[in-house]
Amino acid sequence: MGYRRTWRAGVFSSFLLPVLTVVGFGLGVGAYIDQGVDGVRYLDWIVPGLIASTALQVAVGDSMWPVYSNFQWAKIYFAQGASPLRVGDILAGHLLYVLFRVLTSIVAFLLVTALFGALRSPWAAAVLPVAALVGLAVAAPLFAYTAVVDSDSWLSMVFRFAVIPMTLFAGVFFPVESLPGALRWLAYATPLWHGVDLCRAATLGIAPQWSVAGHLLYLAAWALGGWLLAHRAFRRRLVV
Repeated sequence: MGYRRTWRAGVFSSFLLPVLTVVGFGLGVGAYIDQGVDGVRYLDWIVPGLIASTALQVAVGDSMWPVYSNFQWAKIYFAQGASPLRVGDILAGHLLYVLFRVLTSIVAFLLVTALFGALRSPWAAAVLPVAALVGLAVAAPLFAYTAVVDSDSWLSMVFRFAVIPMTLFAGVFFPVESLPGALRWLAYATPLWHGVDLCRAATLGIAPQWSVAGHLLYLAAWALGGWLLAHRAFRRRLVV
């Protein structure tokens, strides 16, 4: 119901973001990379990374301050908890909204990048379920984290020490293989790299570096673990 009042601005930003990123990084930076990456034009190579990164950032943005507000400021969760809704209903409803935001943003990104000719395979449609899984793997743990912090200053730290490093070093802008060994394995540990590898395989029509099943199971483990922690944190806050 709240989104009905703000969807117009969201639609505008959903199309503006991919246009700016594709033009700025794909075409701007790509103009200086004559040989491309792994034999692929830089624009085509970076687009799947930007898709996975967009899914991550949308999920992060909708899983921290909105959740914190529902506990601390607007206290919407407590109003919902006073109704027949169960804790699982409240948590699942908000997570489904986050997935809706992720999917609509990725659809807009796909439409824009298709106009630039950056999708080289019909398997590109597979990035939608991948993006949804990446969003859930990020959102569920953040719901748990946000439910237990006592100040919104802790939310800014997530951007500084998790979101920005993941975005820079998880294979979005350059191959992870160019990193030193220790940093490379840190990149492999992040959910974003697994989403990037799956999206890149889908849009380029190539095999991923790791097995598809391994990627999906790893992301599913983040999502399931996050759900269990979030459900526990929400129950502690809402059930007296």
